[in-house]
Amino acid sequence: MLTPILRSILTIGLLFLTGCATYSDRNLAARQDLRRGDFGGAERKLNGLLGVESSRDLPRGFGSETALTLLERATVLQAMGEYRLSARDFTAAEKELEFLDIANDTVGEIGKYIFSDDSTIYKTGPTEKLHLNALNMINYLALGELEGARVEARRFQVMRKYLSDYFPDEPHGAFGSYLAGYVFEKSGEAETALRHYDEVLSQVDAPSLEAPIRRLAARTSYRTPRIEAVLARGTMPASHREEAVSFEGALATYHEGSASHLEEGEILVIVKTGTVPVKQAARIPIGAALGLASNYVSGDTKLLEYGLFKVVSYPELIPHQNVFTGGTLRVGERAAPLSTLTEVSQEIVSEYEKVKPKIVGAALTRMIVRAASAETARAAGNRQSSALGFLAAALVEGTLVAMDKPDTRSWTMLPARVQIARVQVPAGVHEVRVDLRGRSFGSLSRQVEVPPGGFAVVDFTTLR
Repeated sequence: MLTPILRSILTIGLLFLTGCATYSDRNLAARQDLRRGDFGGAERKLNGLLGVESSRDLPRGFGSETALTLLERATVLQAMGEYRLSARDFTAAEKELEFLDIANDTVGEIGKYIFSDDSTIYKTGPTEKLHLNALNMINYLALGELEGARVEARRFQVMRKYLSDYFPDEPHGAFGSYLAGYVFEKSGEAETALRHYDEVLSQVDAPSLEAPIRRLAARTSYRTPRIEAVLARGTMPASHREEAVSFEGALATYHEGSASHLEEGEILVIVKTGTVPVKQAARIPIGAALGLASNYVSGDTKLLEYGLFKVVSYPELIPHQNVFTGGTLRVGERAAPLSTLTEVSQEIVSEYEKVKPKIVGAALTRMIVRAASAETARAAGNRQSSALGFLAAALVEGTLVAMDKPDTRSWTMLPARVQIARVQVPAGVHEVRVDLRGRSFGSLSRQVEVPPGGFAVVDFTTLR
């Protein structure tokens, strides 16, 4: 006959072994809508998770993952061209998000957070925070509001400095630096613009920046070796010269057929495809886990030899099978080059790999605690029979394993890749078209009006 204590263990075990959905499970339906290209369906499901009837509404209160879900909705709204609502959501989410400091982490703090379950407020990593401000810059640029864009550019720079100080040899959101430079260029702040453009050049080749850098350099004495190299070249690469000559001919023809000469403007085109890897609960054998994270384990690892469960549960990044990986651009009848500035997925994975040993170490430490508890229950059960001791140990360890769900929360709808182009055009209305490629093919197009001497920003986001 089971003792009262063992009956309680059995009851609790049965309750927890049924499990509960993780964050990535809860928003799976919305992500499936995105994969089909159904932005409206994803928007409605996210509204349901937020407890609101419409995207016009903000949630009344913020729980442990409300701000994160608001980030997801802001991303979908941006893809739908709802820039004002997207900017509002990004701003509201940022005010509520806590920051996960991976550079100054004391041993074990990150691991403790990851295994503290979904009841804690979501903490965004520096790469997610960096891209939050970059994406919100797009909203304000698309709205033509440089003041709001400058605010986001300065917030972006704070996080970029954090990353460049602690991880100087890795890329950090080159497209955000490009956008920040563009914001300050259009705001008439030449030196600040050049500083951001220099950040871009430190990470990627960006031929589209050569002409703007030469224009800005004529207005400020700010120089770096990379900027000096651009100025020393003096002319565009041959392929770009041919393209420019072709466009100048088309522009002359346009002017000849017009009633009056129209001043040129510029279109900045941003193409965002796919989504980043998603965190899911995964398992790794104890031996492999010890090899990865032995420096971050506390407790007697010998206890792990007695446990029934020989695997460690932890959150792992699972690549998303994206439909589109890029595209080609046309403005009117003219082809324009798209430059890949940021592989966001790679930056997310790189950041996660830095903290993964601590996360697995925390999982092992918790496993040792489970094994110790199981052995205590085994000893108590053995007073009646060895079979009862085995059952008691199995129930205790199994219950704790079921309770020990790793936190799979992350910004699942963050775009995976960002490409940018900037095209000089005569003032007026232009059709901008992107032909998408990858596992499938598609196209997106939009008409945009460019004011004389001004600019327009066109954002294409697939989230698939």
